Amino acid sequence: MDTPYGWLFFGNFDLALISLYLFWLFFAGLIVYIQRENMREGYPLENDDGSHANSLLPVPEAKTFVLPHGRGEYNAPDFVREQRELALAPTAGSGGFPFAPTGDPMKDGVGPASWAMRRDEPELDGHAHPKIQPMAKVGDFAVSAGRDPRGLPVVGNDQKSAGKITDMWVDVPEQLVRYLEATLEDGTKRLIPMQMVRIKSNMVYVNSIDAASFTDAPVIASDAQITKLEEEKVSGFYAGGYLYRSDKRITSATKLGILMGMLSKPA
Repeated sequence: MDTPYGWLFFGNFDLALISLYLFWLFFAGLIVYIQRENMREGYPLENDDGSHANSLLPVPEAKTFVLPHGRGEYNAPDFVREQRELALAPTAGSGGFPFAPTGDPMKDGVGPASWAMRRDEPELDGHAHPKIQPMAKVGDFAVSAGRDPRGLPVVGNDQKSAGKITDMWVDVPEQLVRYLEATLEDGTKRLIPMQMVRIKSNMVYVNSIDAASFTDAPVIASDAQITKLEEEKVSGFYAGGYLYRSDKRITSATKLGILMGMLSKPA
């Protein structure tokens, strides 16, 4: 008696094996879906020359997100790139090598001092109020522990004073100090990220820049709020000072860039 063809094909299959195969297919599809959703910002990737880089998965279709507090809508991905010229030059002819600043990297916002083109609007809390505000205008905050930095001189890594701390900017819903406000010798004001200072008994010490560099720090437009774009620029400036305001570190980085450029050249 001949065995039916159907029994030959399905004889080695059972429900557990079929369930396992279905799970594999589902899991593979889930990975693809999650990765494509992750590609809504920052994609398509770009090569060093600005052209689009090939990616394994295609960029997902645009999705519209309704922003809170009446701030309109946002389409992601929107394929919009930052419209600003970067003061950088390649250190080697081939791709994958670092770019070197062509001007003042602290002012140009490149390298370690770089910043992202975030929206030029303040971050809001659940009640549509700016989250970060100066303590002098909030009125409901007081220093409950540690040294109150207001009135102390702000000192750079050259041990010279650039001005005095006159206020603290607090994250109102989080109840944290985010920035210190310094009034410089010329009467202008600058914000310093709280993470970049050391509050001592007789001064506020900033290790990343010298006293003369405080005047180069970004100036915010309002005395009552700070936008997300301004936060990027302020934080990038002080962080970049660890490299660009130290002659020893600049010399080491320059030597490394020259060495990498030499290694990239064909013999």
